[in-house]
Amino acid sequence: MDRNRSTAVGRRTFVRGTGAAFGAAALGGSAAASGTESTGEVNGGAGELDFAENDDPIVIAHRGFAGAYPENTIAAAVGSSLSNADAVEIDVVPCADGTPVVFHDNGLSERDDGGLTEVEGLVWEADCDTVTSAEVLESGETVPTFEALMDAVPPGLGVNIELKNPGSEDLDFATDLSDDALEQRKDLWQPFVRDVLEIASEYDNDVLVISFYEAALAVTREIAPEVPIGVLPWDSIEFAIDVAREYDCEAIHPPYDMIQETPFFNDGVYVDDPNYSDVDLLEVAHEDGREVNVYTLTTWYQAEQLAAAGVDGLVTDYPGLLLASDADEGEGARTDG
Repeated sequence: MDRNRSTAVGRRTFVRGTGAAFGAAALGGSAAASGTESTGEVNGGAGELDFAENDDPIVIAHRGFAGAYPENTIAAAVGSSLSNADAVEIDVVPCADGTPVVFHDNGLSERDDGGLTEVEGLVWEADCDTVTSAEVLESGETVPTFEALMDAVPPGLGVNIELKNPGSEDLDFATDLSDDALEQRKDLWQPFVRDVLEIASEYDNDVLVISFYEAALAVTREIAPEVPIGVLPWDSIEFAIDVAREYDCEAIHPPYDMIQETPFFNDGVYVDDPNYSDVDLLEVAHEDGREVNVYTLTTWYQAEQLAAAGVDGLVTDYPGLLLASDADEGEGARTDG
């Protein structure tokens, strides 16, 4: 088995369906798509989206290229398209009335290095007018509703929707849940996920729904089994593989230091002394027919090394990292000549 190739999914494929695949029927009730006890090879989907004609990984703009644009804003989504991203990654949470808005943090101003906005409080406890009038990083851009951002996204740009929080601090982050705990957490996620999927169904953009939370993925599968999903692991390769197989995920989105045969493996980029298992996540995922899109890259060197390892997508804070890598390789070739 070539660890650099996925058996069931072409490496140019980001998702398996379009907005139309959500459909009223899919949103009308639950489906029996809760899991499988097999090795979990991906089933056929509604369609494929080919982003490029070469073998480079696709580029997913993290929060809309957060290093280049004010994150999770309309300007960032538009800028991602203008900067030749294949897809834009966004985070969704509800405000007090349940309206999904595009924002990463639980608190409107909670970051240690300075809040994203100057408004205090939890997003889901603030009324929607307060949230959507909050200025992001003094940029002049405000927090958009999910619907407003989707209105601004060009049809050809894929949308990677991260289900960040349904409006609760009682969640189990990147945790494989017991049956009882899973059912309890699903109740928290159900209304919010349904709202997000109903909005997404109005647009033609190809989408991938991802989350660190098992219950969020379980609910997405039940509400709309046609919708492609991906699991976000944090500190465990086994969690990534187990959840991906349980819900037949089309993708796994690991931190880039989970990829073996790169200089970054076990580096502790996000977790101190991670001691990841010897399981080759990329190889296993590709054997199961899943794509692997790694987060979050900031340099051309990271992009070069991860592309060489055979990942399918690069979630990056900056545009042009692969172009910079290609340019560096070209200069080296001319020097050697």
